[in-house]
Formats: sequence, C-alpha cells, structure tokens
Amino acid sequence: MKRPAQRIAILGSGNIGLSLAKGLVKAGIFERSHITLTRRTKTALASLADAGFLTSTDNLAAVKQADIVVLAVLPQQFNKLLEEIKSGFDPEKHLVISVISGVCCSDIREQAGSELRVVRAMPNTAIGIGQSMTCIATDRATDEDLALVEALFNTVGVSIQINEDLMTSATALCACGIAFFLRSIRAASQGGTEIGFHAHDALKMAAQTAKGAADLLLQLSSHPEQEIDKVTSPKGCTIAGLNEMEHNGFSSAMIKGIKLSAEKAGQLYKDE
Repeated sequence: MKRPAQRIAILGSGNIGLSLAKGLVKAGIFERSHITLTRRTKTALASLADAGFLTSTDNLAAVKQADIVVLAVLPQQFNKLLEEIKSGFDPEKHLVISVISGVCCSDIREQAGSELRVVRAMPNTAIGIGQSMTCIATDRATDEDLALVEALFNTVGVSIQINEDLMTSATALCACGIAFFLRSIRAASQGGTEIGFHAHDALKMAAQTAKGAADLLLQLSSHPEQEIDKVTSPKGCTIAGLNEMEHNGFSSAMIKGIKLSAEKAGQLYKDE
C-alpha cells in the first residue's frame, strides 16, 4: 500500500508520533522525505533531520505541505495547536488523524471546519516496538479513510475499528492497560523472588510466561478459561493459587481499575 504521492505531517513527534513515522518507513508506505515531523524546538529535531525526515517547528507550514495530518500532542496542548493550524486545513485535501486522548472528532471539526475528515486513533506505548493495539474510530470520515488509517497503524501493531463513543473505554483497556499488565508481571516476578528465584530470573520467567499466555489466545483464537482449564487439575496447585488470588480480589481489582481509568480518560481534555 505504498503511497509515494502523498505527504504526511506528524505534529508532536514524541514516542507515538516518532514510532508511527518509523513504522511507515519500515513498511515502505512512505519515504522519509515525505514525512514531516514537528516539535517545539529545533534541537529536539536535529537527530530526526539527520535520519532523513523533514522537520519543522512551524506546524502551520507542515499542515499546508501535507495530505495527511497526525495530531500527536498532549490534551492540554490541543486548543493552542488547533488555533495555530486551523487556517491551513483544506477539507478537499486533508485527512486528519488524532491520537489525542479525550478529544472527539467533533471537537476538532467544530474549531477547524465542519467538513474536515477526522479519524481518531488510540495506540499504546508498545507502538515503540511495533506491537501496539490501536483502536480507530470516526464520526463521519469515509470507509476509505478508515481503511487507510488502519493500514497506517498496522505497520506498528494491530488495529481494530470501534465506535467513537467507546474510545475512552479503549484508552483504559489498551493504553492504560499496558501499565496494568506490567504491574501484574511485576507482581508475579516478586512472587517468584519470594519462592526462591533471583529477581532478574524471576522477571524474565514472569514476562515470558505472560507473553506465552497472550500468544495462546491470539494464535489459537482461544478463550482464557479454555487455556486455564488445561492447566488446572482437581486439588492441584494451579487451582489453589487461582482461588487464593480471587479470594483476595484479583479480578475485581483489575475490573475496577479499568472502569476508573475509563472515567478519568473521558475527562482528560475537559479538565485541561
């Protein structure tokens, strides 16, 4: 799906923006010379320019030169950025992709033009290693736009289209979820240390076990309980451990944490 005639501007080239740019280049969808990366200071862009990307501190100029514009700043920077660039948008030309938490497609169109095509994307920090779970949604962009955005983010992981009213929920489950699963791996490694392993060995064992568990579900299209049943036996050590965790609220704590994160995610832009 190489698109050499198009240019993309990524406004706010932090972890997510830069990882996306590298993924697009690695997949052969864009050349570095067709990707403009912006940040607030020239010094932060020097290494990116050396790598062959176009760089700029002028967001408006970057928008005017691009066909696809990715908004990748913090929620509290959104209003200032949009005020700076909105005069450069052309609804006939531009597709806008926002990875800003809590900002709806309508929030962007209300300020930048009602005819603007906007797609929201919510990747997570695993984008840095090409393993992001990215959720994509829109309120009025075309099927072609959605297919394009999905293809772009598939270069840095796996993408799924959802309804826009579920985007804050996706933030909690997939973006915040990285931290939740990391915390569970840390807890498992601490348990491993308590039962006799050196800390670095326990962490490696816990992390690889978690990776294997996830791959069982993804590669076999299985359900967690199916795989759990394969490991548990009557009066066995696995079921004893599982029941002890449940008695202490393991599943309940995870569910409550995800629900609270979803509530908070919905307020990020509003509390700006």
